Amino acid sequence: MQWLFALLIGCVVGGGAVWVGSRIRSRKGQAALENARLRAETLLREAETRSELTIKEAEIKAKEVLAEAREEAEHEIRELKREFTNFERKLHERETALEKRVETFERRESEIGQREHYLREREVILEEKNQERQRLIEEAQRRLESIAGLTAHEARRVLMDEMIEQARHDAAKHIRVIEEEAREEADRRAKRVVAIAIERLAGDFVAERTVSSLSLPSDDMKGRIIGREGRNIRAIEAATGVDIIVDDTPETVVISCHNPIRREIARVALERLISDGRIHPGRIEEVVRKAEQDVEAAVREAGQRALIELGIHGVHAELVKLLGMLKYRYSYGQNALAHSVETAFICGAMAAELGLNERQARRAALLHDIGKALTHEVEGSHALIGEEMARNFGESAKIVNEIAAHHEEVKAETILAPLVDAADALSAARPGARRETIENYVKRVEELEQIAKSFSGVEKCFAMQAGRELRIIVEPGKVSDDESLVLAREVARRIENEMTYPGQVRVTVIRETRASEIAR
Repeated sequence: MQWLFALLIGCVVGGGAVWVGSRIRSRKGQAALENARLRAETLLREAETRSELTIKEAEIKAKEVLAEAREEAEHEIRELKREFTNFERKLHERETALEKRVETFERRESEIGQREHYLREREVILEEKNQERQRLIEEAQRRLESIAGLTAHEARRVLMDEMIEQARHDAAKHIRVIEEEAREEADRRAKRVVAIAIERLAGDFVAERTVSSLSLPSDDMKGRIIGREGRNIRAIEAATGVDIIVDDTPETVVISCHNPIRREIARVALERLISDGRIHPGRIEEVVRKAEQDVEAAVREAGQRALIELGIHGVHAELVKLLGMLKYRYSYGQNALAHSVETAFICGAMAAELGLNERQARRAALLHDIGKALTHEVEGSHALIGEEMARNFGESAKIVNEIAAHHEEVKAETILAPLVDAADALSAARPGARRETIENYVKRVEELEQIAKSFSGVEKCFAMQAGRELRIIVEPGKVSDDESLVLAREVARRIENEMTYPGQVRVTVIRETRASEIAR
């Protein structure tokens, strides 16, 4: 179409040129006519050249478009072939899986049919046997009723009562035999477990023994301790490792930390900051460093004082420091350092009576709880921790064994090891050595008595030995000797499941039958 258009243009231009030439020829003559003809021929040739170029470009573009279309068509045909091949393969796989499932279903259907046939046969047989059994039972019941003169319900009730009574007596006897066989092993294990639990977890005294109260001259001091946007209190907590509790209690702040040494450092530092009045982060760090030095000096002084009081020499400086740290440790209200000193005096007195080495006995007893100073930082029993510390700081093998064996966690190898264990128990068990808050004590005693009174046949009960023993008096007509053993066991289990208490609670059931007569 383009080349036709170009040819048409050329013709028009040529015609115009001829007409122009004739006009010029008529006016200007033959020369002008010749020039016009030449120009017309030139324009005609240029138009033909342009039309040929346009035709060639159009053919080239048509070929390119045709090649691209052919390539796209071939690509789409290949993609369609690939998709068709995949679809055909998946269809074949599904047909194969479907055939397998059909075979499986047919096989299972056959098996189910066989089982149904077998079960119907078994059902018929069982029904026949059930009818025969029911007939025999009815016949036996008629014979028993005719012989005993009792109905089936009455005979069943009598038999069940006799079986229950016999089972109760058998159970009581069996429990007694088991207790006698297991008492020795149970006592040994219970002592070890209770000893570890007492020194590592005193739940009733957490609030009492992990906080220290500090009195303030006025409530305005609370704001100065907190500081602008809490900077001062955060600096104190970061430097000492404790929690400072500022609440609505008038003129009082609370220092909370499970580590008693850190709590003491924080208390000393706060007292000095309050008395000085200059409370800011820079001053806090300086005062805390000075308080750490003073507390460390007090710790060493307490350890040296205990050694001087007992007349013991040659103890390593680190052991003296650990001994002084016990000044800030408590177990059920009993100061650990005072307990160690008291245990040393008791052990020395027993060793002297037996003709043994009194000085060695005091030394071992004084150091027996040295591991408690590190139970916050080191995992394990304080007896084993103390054994390691004593060995590392040059104590003799005998002293090391006596420290490790005072809770029977390792075998005693010296004659003094049992004495250290006994002195430890005497110091902890004496009246007044360990205490608890009066509210918790009264509540625990009342709970013990309420548990005992909840059982049938209990006439009276008394909590004794600061709640370590529960004595129960039962009615002899309702509770037999064997049943009293069962009652003691059930009360002990209720106490174990429902109460939290230190050490052990001994349950004693008393049954007494008295006969009296008046002589006239």
